[in-house]
Amino acid sequence: MQEQYRTVARAGTHETEINRSRFICALAPVATEDEAREFVAGVRAAHPAATHNCFAYVLGADASVQRASDDGEPGGTAGAPMLQMLLRRDMRYTAAVVTRYYGGVKLGAGGLIRAYGGAVGEALDSLSTTTRHRLRLATVTVGHQRAGRLENDLRAMGRTVRDVRYGESVTIEIGLPDAELDAFRAWLADATAGEATLTPGDEVFS
Repeated sequence: MQEQYRTVARAGTHETEINRSRFICALAPVATEDEAREFVAGVRAAHPAATHNCFAYVLGADASVQRASDDGEPGGTAGAPMLQMLLRRDMRYTAAVVTRYYGGVKLGAGGLIRAYGGAVGEALDSLSTTTRHRLRLATVTVGHQRAGRLENDLRAMGRTVRDVRYGESVTIEIGLPDAELDAFRAWLADATAGEATLTPGDEVFS
């Protein structure tokens, strides 16, 4: 089971020129296939005069959804190398569109493969990426007297505190790796003299 994946931290573009052809790679983090399609459509709308707008995207922490399009380039010379570059860099939930403005010099199949794959690679190098880890959401419920100290201790330990809610008691939502659940439960009992309860919830990537 995939414990982590990488994605781009934000949308952005990177341009390169090869034998007078302009290759503009646009990257964006996408959560769903609809978002990926919307991103591709948006780039195409922004470059209506381009010779080609080729795309590739990968969804799912385990890369369960993979799509690519050559958009008129010779089969396998654009979308496939773009997709392979995303997979080689372990990118997930990421969409890439390479817009080409033809400059009058034919690159040949090998040249196109290098150009499209390279455009994605250079864009990934120029834009920041982030790694997301699989975490178990868990809710800690504790009395008001211990809540402030406990929250500070959790943050000081580097735990991911996602939410704090105040009511009759205080609930603190955290994320932690499954492998650390038992050890954390023991630490929590010791730190609060057994006054806090821990309720595990769903898995997320964060």
